[in-house]
Amino acid sequence: MTDSLLADAQAMLDDVVQLRRRLHRHPELGNHLPRTREAVLAALDGLPLDLTLHESTSGVAAVLNGAGDGPTVLLRGDMDGLPLTEDTDLDFASETGNTMHACGHDLHTAMLYGAARLLSNRREQLNGKVLFMFQPGEEGSAGARHMLEEGLLETTGSKPAAGFAIHVSSLYASGEVHIRPGPQMASADEITITVFGSGGHASAPQNALDPVPIAAEIILATQVAVTRRINVFTPGVVTFAKMTAGTTNNIIPPTAELNGTVRAVSEETRAAIHEILESVAINVAAAHGATATLAIRHGYPVSVNDPEIVSSVIDMTGRVLGPEAAIDMLDPIMGAEDWSYVMQQIPGAMAFLGACPPDLDPGTAPANHSNLVRFDEAAMAKGVALYAGFVLDRLTG
Repeated sequence: MTDSLLADAQAMLDDVVQLRRRLHRHPELGNHLPRTREAVLAALDGLPLDLTLHESTSGVAAVLNGAGDGPTVLLRGDMDGLPLTEDTDLDFASETGNTMHACGHDLHTAMLYGAARLLSNRREQLNGKVLFMFQPGEEGSAGARHMLEEGLLETTGSKPAAGFAIHVSSLYASGEVHIRPGPQMASADEITITVFGSGGHASAPQNALDPVPIAAEIILATQVAVTRRINVFTPGVVTFAKMTAGTTNNIIPPTAELNGTVRAVSEETRAAIHEILESVAINVAAAHGATATLAIRHGYPVSVNDPEIVSSVIDMTGRVLGPEAAIDMLDPIMGAEDWSYVMQQIPGAMAFLGACPPDLDPGTAPANHSNLVRFDEAAMAKGVALYAGFVLDRLTG
């Protein structure tokens, strides 16, 4: 059933590339992507799909009804760009100021369109439904969560039995598929610690309560506490990337503020680090006669791949792309993904599809989120075939 998928995907690659380039020229940010949604709907026009246009975002839920009864399978592609000024010199480079498809979401969207078209051509073989999730707002705007809240998983009348997403990466050779069971990407939370002292003249620190060295001590104490109290086999990372205090060189400020991020590959580690941060901040400050507060902005959860689905994806990848294509990821990636919200509710997985251009080396190529990043468009045919193979394995036979 999957023997000709790659050939069929390659036959439509020109159209998939054209959609990708149209999106790349006109990227949009966040949850409201009117031009992007218009391009997606134009591409889907004429396919036998039932469309639901989400109202809280520019999300699109497209349903393909198979000829027979069966479960629903969910496929996802995200659509938003990043606030970067592109510097690639591509013929189809972004024409929108300070906005770029630097994470490959234009490829994801175009591949999902290709899968919708390929599976529409095989609708008579399907026993069940396919739910295509065209999602905005992955880059920090929680578009997946908004689509879930608007009823995405109830679109077909029954919650999907399985879900699959693909993310391209310029750091893997084109056509490689990297995946692992269990935690694949980390949670991501923003933290702000404010230390309250009292200001004064820099020449007389004894007459003030300087929050700057207290904040510095909190940074160091946090790193020690995390390495001493967190199990190394369920790791977490705390990074303070910004410190704000004072206005000039000779005035001790009354406050100092630390901003950073917490990453973890289990929800237990995530909660433990939050407790550590609060304890360290409050108690280090108290040891110096000061006070401190901790504010946490909860971001995306841990992305946990279902082991059975991962096993089936590896098997399917071998049949569709060849046995050498599937590669076991040894370690999770400490970046975060809002596909995690979907996998909290249904069994699912995400695979990384290598898309390093042939003229670059995967080890040194500009990475996702770089304004220099480029992707091998030929890899999209393999992404289309993988999406379709995932569905056919579950809805045929």
